[in-house]
Amino acid sequence: MIAIALSAVAPGLALLSYFYLRHELEAEPLGYVIRSFVAGAVLVFPIMFIQYAFVEEGVLTGPFWQAYITTALLEEFFKWFMIYYTIYIHKVFDDYYDGILYAVACSLGFATLENFLYLWVYDSLEIAIWRAVLPVSGHALFAVVMGYCLGRAKHSTRERLWLFMAVLSATVIHGTFDLILILEPNHKLPAVLYIVILWMVALLLVRAANLSNRRQFK
Repeated sequence: MIAIALSAVAPGLALLSYFYLRHELEAEPLGYVIRSFVAGAVLVFPIMFIQYAFVEEGVLTGPFWQAYITTALLEEFFKWFMIYYTIYIHKVFDDYYDGILYAVACSLGFATLENFLYLWVYDSLEIAIWRAVLPVSGHALFAVVMGYCLGRAKHSTRERLWLFMAVLSATVIHGTFDLILILEPNHKLPAVLYIVILWMVALLLVRAANLSNRRQFK
């Protein structure tokens, strides 16, 4: 049980540490980062209940609807909602990279608890490895895209557009990832290649956010 708990929690904490350290300005208050992480974890149970209700009622159960609506849109909207009302509207959110950091923290809180519950049921080291490579890292990468848009929204005259793009972009890339897994359940290579592409995009967005900070706060 201890091994499963560690293998469930370690990927999320490792990824959060990485993105926390990529912030080139002063370090964000750790308490707020932890708050976002916990807020994401709190979302797991209500989202699981809603998804269970969709399945039981036979609503939106096709591959497309399951990938983009009952999973991606539902999860990304609630994460966006939580980030907006717990962090975005407060003064601690004050630079371009903050969006990435707090979105990643919230998303990894969700992914970590979800991963723990999954591994508690299946209790497999092989599954733990694949979940670290795919779903957990995937949630972090979806959050980078959402967070970049949130950071832009905070400093843009078109704030509402960027806030909308935060939800839309995360939903599209998350839904595409889930659709790949649904259509190719026995082949991990397409999903792994997709994650590699998302990592390249995420690193470019991290660099762009830090560059915007250097330009604005130099």
